[in-house]
Amino acid sequence: SLRQNFAIFYQNGNCLPVVGSVNGFVNRFNALSERMEALIPVINKLQDVFNTVGTDSIQLPQIVVIGTQSSGKSSVLESLVGRDFLPRGTGIVTRRPLVLQLVHVSGEENKRPSEDEEHAHVEEWGKFLHTKGKIFTDFDEIRQEIENETDRVTGTNKGIIDDAIHLKIYSPKVLNLTLVDLPGITKVPVGDQPPDIEVQIREMCLRYIANPNSIILAVTSANTDMATSESLKFAKEVDPDGRRTLAVITKLDLMDAGTDAHDVLMGRVIPVKLGIIGVVNRSQMDINKRKPIEEAVKDEAAFLQRKYPSLASRNGTLHLARTLNRLLMHHIRDCLPDLKTRINVMASQFQQLLNSFGEPVDDKGTTLLQIITKFAAQYCNTIEGTARNIETTELCGGARICYIFHETFGRTLDSIEPLGGLTQLDILTAIRNATGPRPALFVPEVSFELLVKKQIRRLEEPSLRCVELVHEEMQRIINHCGTQELLRFPRLHDRTVEVVTNLLRKRLPVTNSMVENIVQIELAYVNTKHPDFADASLVSALVNSKEELRKQQRNRSVGPSDHGFHSVTGAETKPPKPPPGPVAQAEPHHAANSEDKILGASAWKLNNWLRGTNQSSENTPAGTPPQQNSPVHSPKTSASGLHGVNLLDTATPISRKLSPREQRDCEVIERLIKSYFLIVRKNIQDSVPKAIMHFLVNFVKDNLQSELVSKLYKTDFFEDLLQESDQIGTRRTEAAEMQKALQKAGHIISEIRETHVW
Repeated sequence: SLRQNFAIFYQNGNCLPVVGSVNGFVNRFNALSERMEALIPVINKLQDVFNTVGTDSIQLPQIVVIGTQSSGKSSVLESLVGRDFLPRGTGIVTRRPLVLQLVHVSGEENKRPSEDEEHAHVEEWGKFLHTKGKIFTDFDEIRQEIENETDRVTGTNKGIIDDAIHLKIYSPKVLNLTLVDLPGITKVPVGDQPPDIEVQIREMCLRYIANPNSIILAVTSANTDMATSESLKFAKEVDPDGRRTLAVITKLDLMDAGTDAHDVLMGRVIPVKLGIIGVVNRSQMDINKRKPIEEAVKDEAAFLQRKYPSLASRNGTLHLARTLNRLLMHHIRDCLPDLKTRINVMASQFQQLLNSFGEPVDDKGTTLLQIITKFAAQYCNTIEGTARNIETTELCGGARICYIFHETFGRTLDSIEPLGGLTQLDILTAIRNATGPRPALFVPEVSFELLVKKQIRRLEEPSLRCVELVHEEMQRIINHCGTQELLRFPRLHDRTVEVVTNLLRKRLPVTNSMVENIVQIELAYVNTKHPDFADASLVSALVNSKEELRKQQRNRSVGPSDHGFHSVTGAETKPPKPPPGPVAQAEPHHAANSEDKILGASAWKLNNWLRGTNQSSENTPAGTPPQQNSPVHSPKTSASGLHGVNLLDTATPISRKLSPREQRDCEVIERLIKSYFLIVRKNIQDSVPKAIMHFLVNFVKDNLQSELVSKLYKTDFFEDLLQESDQIGTRRTEAAEMQKALQKAGHIISEIRETHVW
């Protein structure tokens, strides 16, 4: 037939004269066609391979048939096969995608479904994927199996489902093709169809034709306006350039009298790059009378010669089959390099996935010990910062512990003020309580110890909170160490987490006790001789100054004088003249007040030195303390002002002004508390992280593996701990099947010689 067609084209002047004989050209063309024909069976083999694992991750080249209901899709497919095998009826009949593989077999190849006597002389047969190799030689049985399988999955209503039926037909009358028949496009739900039937069909059609490796066969009836074709509209959405779209015009014999499809078939109405082919299907009467398709093809050829003589050679079912075969072969040739690369990449990915799932366990004891050792090493590496998988989104492990020590804990201690929660009235009350019933001539040291210990106790709570934060981080590290081997065995994972949690829980009280002891050690002995505690000598200087002033006061009171004070030598000494200003309720002639004035004058100088102030003596006479307008409270007022030491951080307002001596004593105590508190805070800020590292972090690192081995590595536990989860086993099986399919697909593609992809 090829030789006859070539002779006709040559006689009609459709081609230039060929150098050499026609037979030589035909032989070369036949050889090339045979090599190209080998590509479609390769794709069919690949489709069979991937159908066995039930995946569509590899998009194989195929022809997708779309069209509206009753547009003639099924008739076109039956004409290509040459047999009646598709369900028939009114309304929506195709409710599941049908993947149809046509395999050409010849008598010389002797390809038979089986070697038994029943099927020994069968030339045409079919196979379904879901029937596991069952042979169908009766095409009526194939139709019935399609209907039964459709009803089994979708039910007896008119609903659709996106679960394809795979059918392979072997026949010497077909060309190698792979087609997908989809449900017809509809607009209005009929009967018990779901309200969104239009959306479901649209999504299904778009999913298949969106595959860049597919050829779109858009079927449209000739007795409808082509501008309203839904199939061409869908094809335009996913293939705007039209490189993958072939239009088929059906029912050419049903057009109105006086009209024809010349303009449509010539592409003058809507141009399609791959072409427009017109066909004539069997009528419903022909189907009912079981008119053979061979006769229908002859009648189609006669109709085209009579109605469209100039276009008869480029239309019809036979021309459609040859065109589809040619397009599919060239499309496979173009897609094959990318397909091969895709298969190789996926094979490598699934091999890595399969390796991560591990092999089935043979030696349970060795496997368990390896998993325990690897987990312990991973846990320690996460703390040390040498783990392979380092987090980039947040701090974890040892880095977070360091952050807790130097940022969280350090900032918290720095935010604790040495005098926080203490007011001057609290300090004064502590001083008075430390003196008992006797008035104090100097600041008692007991009051300093009581107050500074109270402030030191405030460091205990943040220290214990630091232990808690490190414990929580040690617990979180377990989740970062969940290796793939450990996740394979859920019971082993749970027991491992339980053992590590118990170990951390046991070390928590020990660490808390040590941190509490660090604070108690600081409270046990207030070392006023600490090298950094420079203000301790100032207290002695203040005491000695007061003693010297008392001696001078006694010596001056020996002889009579106008002012009542004499020195030992008899020289008259006048008391210092106070600066101008009212002094509330002063008693200048009382001996006690005179002593207080003398002591206050000298202590005021010392106090200025303690505070580091350098007041000018221009406005204030030497030895004269500044006086304040502070009225002396009544006994009732004084009694009400004596309350307990304030434990809150909020300052209590002072109800009266302090006298110069009270002010001086409070400032001395404040300086001493601040100086010593800073020393203790520095010690705790350094000692607490060391204690946590020794008693918690390092202890867990050193004893984790031995603890896991002692708790888990027991013969009675092997079977229970190394029991895989069903999910891991299923995923390993799926990955192994997919890896095997990809390897087989790689071997199939590698068998294609370069000449095949010319």
